[in-house]
Amino acid sequence: MTNSTPSAINRRLALTGLLALPLSACETMDIGALEGILGSGVLSQAEAARGIRAALDNGILSALGIVGRVGGFFDDSQIHIPLPKVLNDVQSVLSKVGAGGVLSELETQLNRGAEKAAPVAKDIFFDAIAGLSISDAIGIVRGPQNAATNYLQEKTTPRLTALFSPIMENALGQTGALRLLDQVTGDLRNIPFAPQLGADARSDLIGHGVKYGLDGVFHYVAAEEAAIRRDPAKRTSEILRRVFGSV
Repeated sequence: MTNSTPSAINRRLALTGLLALPLSACETMDIGALEGILGSGVLSQAEAARGIRAALDNGILSALGIVGRVGGFFDDSQIHIPLPKVLNDVQSVLSKVGAGGVLSELETQLNRGAEKAAPVAKDIFFDAIAGLSISDAIGIVRGPQNAATNYLQEKTTPRLTALFSPIMENALGQTGALRLLDQVTGDLRNIPFAPQLGADARSDLIGHGVKYGLDGVFHYVAAEEAAIRRDPAKRTSEILRRVFGSV
């Protein structure tokens, strides 16, 4: 009977665990590269997953701290939320009758809504991060500067959109954005030949705010991830130093 060292046994068990994963979880993985990572003793499956989750947790907290304050969206040219195109198109019409200012105020309150909504959604983001699989995490560790953020965005945006939408709707109601939209709709009805907003104007505005709100959060999650990968000082926990120090 052939003797095996404990490290060799652990290595075989780790690879066996990977091979036992569903094919869909492994489609984008380079098994040879994973064998090299695990065999070198540099990084284990569990550490890879914990490190990526910790990086994303830190990124979410940092991002929400940036965007979830007054001016977090409105004053930031990188993530400022513009009005939907259909509302920009009626700006000149309303300006002619002295009602153009309401759209400027609507844009302000749309951004205020995103600033209110984003921090409330913290647990939604954390739940999505907790669902990150070990196999995906291992591949992300060796990916580009925003690999973890891209993964989270691609895999969770539909679910996050559905969960984030009522939060955004409530925030837009609190800031007065929906009331202003109703005012714009009424003003347009009283102007002959003016373009009309559709019956779905409210849901369109909410969807617009959700899309840009999530994009703004992920923008800063990506910035935090890149900083953790680049700057050892940003690795504020042992697991972050263990995982990203090996890359």
